[in-house]
Amino acid sequence: MLHLFLKHTSASLAITENADRNVLADLEQALDKLVPEDFPYRHSRGGSDDMPSHVKSSLLGCSLVVPIHSGRLCLGTWQGICLCEHRREASRRQIVLTVQGQTS
Repeated sequence: MLHLFLKHTSASLAITENADRNVLADLEQALDKLVPEDFPYRHSRGGSDDMPSHVKSSLLGCSLVVPIHSGRLCLGTWQGICLCEHRREASRRQIVLTVQGQTS
């Protein structure tokens, strides 16, 4: 098993279609519609995109678990792992990868 953990609260990890880049653009557009910047958030110190980025991260999550078989990730034909950035000007992101299991 591969466990991925993103050490940030304004980005997220997702498994989504990886064949058409329009999927990522549509996902971003849908999240922007669900979590608008102009909502009356109480937390506003980090700029207008800060609190919406925390909400989006909470919705999508900061960790994934993917099975590994014969040394390969067991993703579906069209699936890929995506780092979803929710800030306009993000800092460097850190992902902790942990592999667990037996060698064959």
